[in-house]
Amino acid sequence: MGKRKARQQRQQLISNLSKKQKKHLKDFGEEHPFYDRVSAKKEPAQVCELSENSEPSGSENDSDSDSEHVSVYHKLLATLKTAPNSDNEEEDYDESEDGSDKNPIETDTEEFQDEGETGDEGNNGDVPDQESVTEAPEQKTTQEEPGDVDISSDLKDEGFTDYKHESEFSLETNFIEESADQKESYSSDDAAKDPFKCHMDEELNKKEIDNILAHFKYTTQVKWPALGQLVFSSALEKFGVIKPDKEVDVKHLHLHKPLETTWPKVNNPLISKETKSKDQSFTPLQKELFCIMNSYKDLFYPERTALRNGEEVRHVYCLHAMNHVLKANAQVLSNNAKRRDQQQDIEDDGFRDQGLTRPKVLIVVPFRESALRVVQIFISLLESVGKKKIDVSNKKRFKGEFGSDPDEKPPNLKRPEDYDAVFAGNIDDHFKIGVAVLQKSLRLYAPFYSSDVIIASPLGLRTVIGAEGEKNRDYDFLSSIEMLIIDEADIYLMQNWEHVLHLLAHINLLPLESHGVDFSRVRMISLNNWSKYYRQTLLFGALQNPQINSIFNKHCLNYQGQVAVRNVPLIGSISHVVVQLPHVFRKLEAENSVSVIDARFHFFIDKVLPEYRDAVMSHTLIYIPSYFDYVRLRNYFKKEDLSFMHICEYTDKSGISRARHFFLKGQKQFLIFTERFHFYKRYTIRGIRNLIFYELPTYPHFYSEVCNMMKLADGGEEATLTCTVLYSKYDAQKLAAVVGVERTAQMLQSSKNVHLFVTGETE
Repeated sequence: MGKRKARQQRQQLISNLSKKQKKHLKDFGEEHPFYDRVSAKKEPAQVCELSENSEPSGSENDSDSDSEHVSVYHKLLATLKTAPNSDNEEEDYDESEDGSDKNPIETDTEEFQDEGETGDEGNNGDVPDQESVTEAPEQKTTQEEPGDVDISSDLKDEGFTDYKHESEFSLETNFIEESADQKESYSSDDAAKDPFKCHMDEELNKKEIDNILAHFKYTTQVKWPALGQLVFSSALEKFGVIKPDKEVDVKHLHLHKPLETTWPKVNNPLISKETKSKDQSFTPLQKELFCIMNSYKDLFYPERTALRNGEEVRHVYCLHAMNHVLKANAQVLSNNAKRRDQQQDIEDDGFRDQGLTRPKVLIVVPFRESALRVVQIFISLLESVGKKKIDVSNKKRFKGEFGSDPDEKPPNLKRPEDYDAVFAGNIDDHFKIGVAVLQKSLRLYAPFYSSDVIIASPLGLRTVIGAEGEKNRDYDFLSSIEMLIIDEADIYLMQNWEHVLHLLAHINLLPLESHGVDFSRVRMISLNNWSKYYRQTLLFGALQNPQINSIFNKHCLNYQGQVAVRNVPLIGSISHVVVQLPHVFRKLEAENSVSVIDARFHFFIDKVLPEYRDAVMSHTLIYIPSYFDYVRLRNYFKKEDLSFMHICEYTDKSGISRARHFFLKGQKQFLIFTERFHFYKRYTIRGIRNLIFYELPTYPHFYSEVCNMMKLADGGEEATLTCTVLYSKYDAQKLAAVVGVERTAQMLQSSKNVHLFVTGETE
């Protein structure tokens, strides 16, 4: 009888919902963070208790909760929560980091998954998982009328199970908790100087937008102590050059609490003894990076390496991202309290404090290990020094899915240090996770439309965004992204660069659905479709590359302007070649950057390959960066019936071993070798006597690595070793990284098409 009565009660409550509310409840199992009211009068924020065990918000009192109307959503959630077995789940719920007790909520998440919780490990993209917000549930609702759907039964299978924390993370039903000291600290003078408020409150006009779209920029070059040569560019002259802060005081950086307290402790392991003696909480590099970030200008830093300064960069952009989220949420929660205290019959348009959707920060990283470290930094930044740890929902599940298995030992092969640094931990590249932040709690695996931060790989986002013509695709959650962070951008060149371009083509577009947004709270910049002009983009990589430069120049339209680090390489990687070897650089001509692909192919088969087809020129390795060039050359070699083997990133272990053996023994004259294989495997190829770089390597240190393999040539005299490199004027950046900027200028301007360098010791 109890179950039947509870079911009838739920069905009665469901019948009172609107069509849109039923659909959203079925999809997510929660109330949307924004109400979809259509009445002219603004109702006060609705707050209620979900059950006897739930804790009210800190700013509520009994009189308020009694006088306010309890929404149908909360009544329904309350009945679901008090259903059989729900109490047991809540009592056994344990979010401790190392708790050994059983955790029914976290183990049940494998069964109770919605679009924000679906794990994608073991699923390499054949079917996009449910984090795209509008996939599986929509298919059901199109077949049945909303009134006929048994939502309560569907919630058991698809609803979010973290009922204990659900209401805590809804921005619309929470209010900021400010002490008297905090209220005094938020003075009008401080608010006026706050970079976040200055950036988001700036009102652009149509003429300024047209200037940005015209791509005409005022450019200035300056030199900073740690970053080196910087190029400041802006379409609006008033947002020009900034100067680095000589001394950084955390109290004057406008950090939101508790960051100004926790940051020195979190960043302490990265600070040198010399910096600690000066009582500084930033390294010299972090100090200048944060100075640019905190000005809300776009930033391109191409000298971020996993081995040298990767953690410094990751820590400082996590600080900036969390500072932005806390300030944005505090503004919404503070306005919630003001609206609640305001008279109902007074309409005020001064509470525009959010976008069309809730996600504010998108962090793109290549591997799960990178996402794990970002979340760990977030947690450390939110935990107050010497106080109780914050509540982190689904921490155990997160560590299980994003952590590495200690039993999985890497193969006992010698690898370079930079390889070990890049491929440390879990290197799965298909993932996405939403993170909601509110007051003293962090919610992992939050649905995208209830998240403040989305951390994902390009592949993980591509499965959600989908392609044109696909039925189940969604990119509305990208409509109001205010901060885009692309870390380790060079690795995406080795994965699939098209995924990055696809993401940038779908960010900051007007959403196709309203998603229950309260338009009275939406900023005018979002309603005018001007969000992309306010979005800050932070781009970090390990090298200067035309493709990375292209997205920074074309897709970064921040009205504050852009800052790019442009340090030219004075010494190239060719200086690290220890083998006595003549390097012949051969220049090819091409009309444009598109025709250079065909020009290189014909130059190779007409002028270079005939010189190596003689049997004397055996043991020839051909290094090819592009997979498409590799396929084209492989097919040509097959057509001409040449003696060759080929290795790419898709070759299995037996094929690799066979190719290396035949090449070493001289049974095959040529070995075609892709750059991506070298990036992911770093195998040593023995027996190389002749080396051809079909195109200059993407990573400059790969040039010296491959050349140094020739010292292992079996039975060959060093005098017979040769190296040929093809280049064009469109390879200027790659060429400068190999031979240095001065030699590059001479080689590109010279009338000669052949240049010779000799490396190694000479008698």
